[in-house]
This record gives sequence, C-alpha cells and structure tokens, in this order.
Amino acid sequence: MSISEQVLPEVVIKFAGDSGDGMQLTGSQFTNNTALLGIDLATFPDFPAEIRAPIGTLPGVSGYQLRFSSDRIFTPGDICDVLVAMNAAALKVNLKALKPGGIIIANIEGFDSKNLRLANYAEGISPLEDHSLDSYELIKIDVTKMTREALKDFTMGIKEKDRAKNMFVLGFLYWMYNRDMDNTIAFIKEKFAKKQEIFESNIKALQAGYNFGDTTETFTTRFTVEKAKMETGSYRSIMGNQALSYGLIAASQKSGLPLFLGSYPITPASDILHELSKYKNFGIKTFQAEDEIAAITSSIGASYGGSLAVTTTSGPGMALKAEAMGLAVMLEIPLIIINVQRGGPSTGLPTKTEQSDLMQAYYGRNGECPMPIVSASTPSDCFSAVYEAVRISVQHMTPVIFLSDGYIANGAEPWKYPQAADLQEIKVSFASQNFATDLDDNGKFQPYKRDEKLVRPWAIPGTAGLEHRVGGLEKQDVTGNISYEPENHQHMVKTRQAKVDMIANYIPEQKLDSGKEKGKVLVLGWGSTYGTIKSACKELQNEGHAVSHAHLRYVRPFPKNLGDILKKFDHVLIPEINNGQLIRIIRDVYFIDAKGYNKIMGIPITKGELVEEIKKLLV
Repeated sequence: MSISEQVLPEVVIKFAGDSGDGMQLTGSQFTNNTALLGIDLATFPDFPAEIRAPIGTLPGVSGYQLRFSSDRIFTPGDICDVLVAMNAAALKVNLKALKPGGIIIANIEGFDSKNLRLANYAEGISPLEDHSLDSYELIKIDVTKMTREALKDFTMGIKEKDRAKNMFVLGFLYWMYNRDMDNTIAFIKEKFAKKQEIFESNIKALQAGYNFGDTTETFTTRFTVEKAKMETGSYRSIMGNQALSYGLIAASQKSGLPLFLGSYPITPASDILHELSKYKNFGIKTFQAEDEIAAITSSIGASYGGSLAVTTTSGPGMALKAEAMGLAVMLEIPLIIINVQRGGPSTGLPTKTEQSDLMQAYYGRNGECPMPIVSASTPSDCFSAVYEAVRISVQHMTPVIFLSDGYIANGAEPWKYPQAADLQEIKVSFASQNFATDLDDNGKFQPYKRDEKLVRPWAIPGTAGLEHRVGGLEKQDVTGNISYEPENHQHMVKTRQAKVDMIANYIPEQKLDSGKEKGKVLVLGWGSTYGTIKSACKELQNEGHAVSHAHLRYVRPFPKNLGDILKKFDHVLIPEINNGQLIRIIRDVYFIDAKGYNKIMGIPITKGELVEEIKKLLV
C-alpha cells in the first residue's frame, strides 16, 4: 500500500471523551511532542465542572484543544480540523466546533445503545450510521476492542486494560502526523517506574495504535506540520500556573527573600500550590491552610517576618480574604495575592474561564483600600508578570493583586525561558537601628516615616530598637501609634492612595502591541484576551485597515501615557470575558466613549467574532 505525505501549515485537534478517558493526558503528551519539534502551539484544556459526572453523560465530557502551526500563532483556534470522540457525548458536545469536512475519529464502543441514550440521542439513532456526519470525514475505530486485544497477554482486569485506550488513540495520531513516540515512552516509563505491568501495558497500547495506522489499508495519507520560524533560543512548553510558579521562584532567588505560600486549594489555582511544593531545594515553604482566611493571614505573618509572601485563590476565595487584605494595606507590607479567575458568582463555573473579578480587585474591600493590580496575558507571560508584581510589592511596600484566569492557567505555549542574569534586579532593604533616617531625634524607630516614593521601612520582628505597633487600627503618620484623629485618618487614606498612584512613575509606559500610533480603531485589552485580539488585529492590518492593539499588564495604576494613546483613535474597543468591567474604569478615568464587546459563556472570545465586531467600527 502506498502512503502519501501531505504538508499542512497548521492543524487544530480536539481530544474529547469522558472525564475518565485520559483526554487531558493524551492532549498534553501530544503537546509536549509538538513542542520538542519546534512547532508553535497553543492549547485550551476544557475540564468538566463535576469531579466525576456519570460516565457517558454530557456534563462529564472532558476536552483538550491543541493548535499547532509552522507560523506564529496566539490562540488555540476558533474551529477544529480533527475531533477525537471517545463516546457519543463527546461528539454531541463538540461537533459544532468542527469545521465542515473535518475529520472525526470515533471510538465505536463509545456509541453503543447505552452511551447513545446517556448522550440524549433518540432511541435507535446513531450518528455513526444515520448519515448525519456525511459532510465530515468519519474514521470509525473500535479503540476499546483493539486495546483489549493488544493487552490480551496481560493479567490485569478489563477495567485496567481499558484505561490504556487513550494511549492507543495517541499512538494512532502519532502515526497520522508523522511523529516519533520516544518522549511519551520516556514519560510513561518515569510515571510508572514502580508499576511494571502498567508501564508495559501503556507502551503496548501506544505501539498498537501506531501500528494500526501503519498496517491498515484504510488510511493512505500522513500529515506533517513543519517547524515554526521562531527566535533562536531554548524553548519548552509551559502552562500558565507552571510559569507563574517559576516566576515566583525566580523572584525569591533574585531578591534573596525566602518564599512562603499560604494557600487553600481552589480550582483553577491549586496547581500553583502543587508546583511550588516540589521545590523545597530552593528553601520554599508551602502551607496548605484549613481555609482561605488562614491562608492569607499566614502569608501576612510570613511577610511581617521578612519573607516573600504569596497567597493563591480564585474569586470566591478573594471574597473571604478581603478583610485580611485590608490588614495588609494598613500594615503596608509586601504581599502577592494571586487570583486565578473563573466563572462566577458564588461557585459559578469552577472549571471555566472568565475575567469577572477586576472590579473585585479594584474595589472589593471595606474602606479606602487601594492595591496595585498586575495582569498576565498568556501562559508564558505569567513568569515575567508575576516577577514584576513581586518587584512592585517589595519595593513599594504594598500588597499587589495578580490576575490570571483559567484559560491562562491551564493553557500551554512555547516559552523561551530567560537566563537568571538577564532578570531585572529586585532590591530589598530592611530597617535597621543603624539607619538614622528611620529614627527620630531621640533614636526611636519611626515605622511610618516615608521615602520619596512614600514607602515606609520594612522592619523585621526581633530587631533590637525597631519595636512598633501592628494591627488593623488606623496608624498615626510617622510614629505608627494608634490614631482616631479625623485629620490624620484623611491624611493616611490620601497617602496610601498616593503611594499606589506614584507607582506609575516606576513602571514602563504603555506601548502598542501592533498597529500605528493613531488611527480608526484601538482595541484595548487585558488578560487572556491577548491572543484573540492580536490575531484579529493582525488579520485586519494585513487587509489594510487602520486598527491597532494595546494590552495592559499594569491595571492599577495605569501607565502614565495611556490616556494620550487612547485619545489618538476614533474608536476604542475593549473586549472582555465579563459583562464590562475594564471599560467602566477606562470611561471613568479618561472620559472617553469606549465601546465594549463582552462574552460570558465560560469560554474565550474567538478571533472570528472579534474581527466582525471591529469591522462594525471601521465603516
């Protein structure tokens, strides 16, 4: 049989199945394989909200979308070229995202009468047989049967053998896209080093899937995507929560401060706790507290003691931490509060993405309680963005809120990782009895005496001569004594706000990501809308339209020149995965008639829909 080779510019694959089918693992292994080949990629894991929804049901579908390309890409794709459907529910949930003429790889066993019924198909109707899929290229494979056949000599039970069927699918896709399997074999060997039969069965299933593609006469074409033309350097595939964790470690090492994380697990932030707990060799301390309040207050204690203190959570946890955030603002100590946003309110959509906590970050505390806000734009950007959040926090003696979201946290992309020598220095200084500037004329420590940045000294407990009051009651300026004086309270409120505002003098000015400095439309974004906005603007710019893109890392305070940039465009469009939050702040601060584009479905904005929205402003 003659096999033809076809070179494609890019491919979008969606792996979908029951939450127990291992689709996340399959997708991540194919992603790692792709990264090793130097092909640009972007991913979008799509988790079910239920920990274990009934097998075969629509709520139990787990997905993993991967786009890989020989050109630079910035999103996981609007529609899929290939859909791997392990059961009927996976097909039903994801078929609308498959392009006309796309490939469906269907596991026949997942379309029996029981699975069809659980997926709410009409009695006696199977999409694999009723010609409803005739507009697609349907590849029917009895994955379960062939996996069991490949593992017939193993002593494990049927249930254990069936767990390897995702490896069969992965092996077949490695054949289909002309890939080597070595990296996955090495992964399996390491993961199951102490479980020989599981290791051998997964390898056997992987090879069986590859051999199926190689030996069957059904398939006559294999596909290849060439290496992407990217800047020279060392790359790795990285997820947002991983990059964030590494950014914190780098900041700890660069500042010389021991890293402490006080956290209570919550989706989708828990992986930061898991990741940091692996690096005790860097002196990192991780504490899984009994609740969110204990988590942040333990971090406040660590900061007071001279550590680089971090607490991680999502929207519901931010609500619980609000009172303690106020304490940290009153104490004026460094603290990184990481909010990996998800759909809300309340428990909301715990495994879906949203940008709905910006107002909470700005205003969600009692009293006048300002804090800087830094936002990450992509998975790899989490490294440098959180590193910058740490720099601001320790050099300006203030808690900083760092915003990510589920799309960024769980997505992956290639990351050209920096050298330690190239990272910006994070200077830290502690108060000392030897510094006369921190003492009054009688040699007494003045805990709220400020420098030119309105920053007070960082005094470590136990340092002789630096005794001072702590707590949430209002402080008298300079002395730090408790004060109920009206004039002092107003002065301190204004001073704390001025300190945060003054940070604008110590951050970079805003730059355009693409496009000319003035024109018809500026698309202003923050957070995970970056890839979509960049792709949409690039497409329209290539068509000759006067469209530009600016993306915010510093959300509070804004860069000093942002207002000047906004006023150079006829229209400002602000796409957000919420009901319109940044747009309200922009209108309030800069008095411009910005337009919003909002999507609140727990999924990212697509390039196609944003292009159409921008075009409305170009007429």
